[in-house]
Amino acid sequence: MVDVHHSEHIPAWKKQEIGEIKDLVSSYPLFGIVGVGGIPAKQLQMMRRDLKDLAVLKVARITLVKRALEEVGEDASMMIDFLEEQCALIFTDKNPFKLYKLLEQGKTPSPIKAGAVAPSDIKVEKGPTSFPPGPILGDLQAAGIPAAIDGGKVVIREDKVVAEEGSVVSQKLASMLSRLEILPVEVGLDLKAVVENGSIFTPDILAIDESEYFSNIVSATQQAFNLSVNAVYPTTTTISTLISKAVSESRNVGVNAAVLEPEIMDTLLSRAHSQMMSLASVASGNDDAAVGDELRSALGAVAETVVVAEPEQVEEPVEEEKEEEEEESGMAGLGALFG
Repeated sequence: MVDVHHSEHIPAWKKQEIGEIKDLVSSYPLFGIVGVGGIPAKQLQMMRRDLKDLAVLKVARITLVKRALEEVGEDASMMIDFLEEQCALIFTDKNPFKLYKLLEQGKTPSPIKAGAVAPSDIKVEKGPTSFPPGPILGDLQAAGIPAAIDGGKVVIREDKVVAEEGSVVSQKLASMLSRLEILPVEVGLDLKAVVENGSIFTPDILAIDESEYFSNIVSATQQAFNLSVNAVYPTTTTISTLISKAVSESRNVGVNAAVLEPEIMDTLLSRAHSQMMSLASVASGNDDAAVGDELRSALGAVAETVVVAEPEQVEEPVEEEKEEEEEESGMAGLGALFG
């Protein structure tokens, strides 16, 4: 007896949903998976509206998303591992770093709900509140908040961590934190992963400290510049400094070798005059009659030390104007990368 295999019946709306996801994946160079857990439907709609000109947010059943990604191809199917119960797909033309920064900037502070896990230590700070004396005092104390009455108002007596990171927030504490306008959580689209040209980027890669990144670029540029100058490697950036350094060094050689050239005659004459005055000072110290009245008058109270003109010193090659230009262009480059 021959087995008859019937194809699985898929409702038309599911086929349409899968088709829409596949079209979106094919239409955009980049797509990611974002967590939407804990975001009220109304707020999610507002986020979708705010992203209207920047990205497309698609919410669908996980089973349908998984099937669509499997059918699209290898790059898309790699993202299946990042799917979770409450998630959505996001599609954009932006690069991964701009997308991550965009979503992080879109997060807003929000009260924590009872039964939620504290994302970090929740702290109340010492100081007055807006509450007059009344039942609120007992409610605060019952929630573990050190409250008292002072000057006709309820005050927090001391700084205190009322919920440590990872602990479950009670109903009483959640209520009091909300009344104190302490907003410990951030609500927004939480990027789980994004794929572009076969490469997957996760938040730990995308979360870049732009100030530190720029500082590293500036430092590397300065070190490369100094290395090039010290190695006498001519480039369009270092050639002016190399020429200036060569001129200074050749001038020093000319002065030390007493080469009679117009460019250094003033330095040679000044050096000879200093040496002459030093010699006269020594001679005068040994025999007052060794120098004439005019020279003795010129010596004055000069100490008996030999003063020799030092060769001109070459400062470390630093081009402030060049560094400023590099800094401005560097900031512009980072802005283009991160948004």
